[in-house]
Amino acid sequence: MTSLETTAAFILSKAKQPPKVAVVLGSGLGNLSSMMRVDCEIPYTEIPGFVSSTAVGHAGKLLLGDVSGIPCAVMSGRFHLYEGYSAAQVAYPIYALAKAGVEKLILTNAAGAVNTQFAPGDLMLIEDHINLMGVSPIVDEYCQQMGIRFVDMSKAYTPALLQKAAQVGREMGILLRRGVYTMFLGPQFETPAEIRMVRLLGGDAVGMSTVPETIAASHCRLQVLGISCMTNMAAGILDQSITHEEVLETGKRVEDKMMKLLHTLIPLL
Repeated sequence: MTSLETTAAFILSKAKQPPKVAVVLGSGLGNLSSMMRVDCEIPYTEIPGFVSSTAVGHAGKLLLGDVSGIPCAVMSGRFHLYEGYSAAQVAYPIYALAKAGVEKLILTNAAGAVNTQFAPGDLMLIEDHINLMGVSPIVDEYCQQMGIRFVDMSKAYTPALLQKAAQVGREMGILLRRGVYTMFLGPQFETPAEIRMVRLLGGDAVGMSTVPETIAASHCRLQVLGISCMTNMAAGILDQSITHEEVLETGKRVEDKMMKLLHTLIPLL
């Protein structure tokens, strides 16, 4: 098995400067990479320890460069459990980037809105999450290098970063909702009954990613900011079907708003 040191050394050998901020781009948000000055572009298949990204709307490459002078690593696409990968494989890039010196992690995703006050195209700052995937990434041998497995998740999404993002949103005139993200395994969309359950549990949005990466980041003591793009209303709220095409289309529609937010926010973190 590839060691974290090997992967981190490979990434650092390609970077002009060690990355301090990492960004993971979700479904339909791949063009956000245009916000950065790219020094190096590496397909995941060439990075030791990484697996292949097979999901539609995920480019599957790591971009190294900077955003407004801040050294960044941007994952254009991520890995999912529904692709057949373990939670540990999905989270491996976060451990490797932490080993390479990343201190702050921004996670973006496409999500279904459970909160009926939300609308497609809204952005939501993740305040907390509910893990319904039934597994944790802190199970593989490489995780033991990061310390004790029993990780505190009470402030998994860093309050200071949430406050800074909310402030930037207000100053830019961008509406930023706040709420709880709930992860299902996927790849099928949730049923109306499952959405009613999520609402009872206190969830505001649903998706199929982000939680393994957040758990890994907490294990690595990274500061985390999570931003969900509401690409559709969750099942049963509207009398219409949900399609992946709708998810990708809405993601592209709000890319410009997300890109402006991140481009302004990253230098302030």
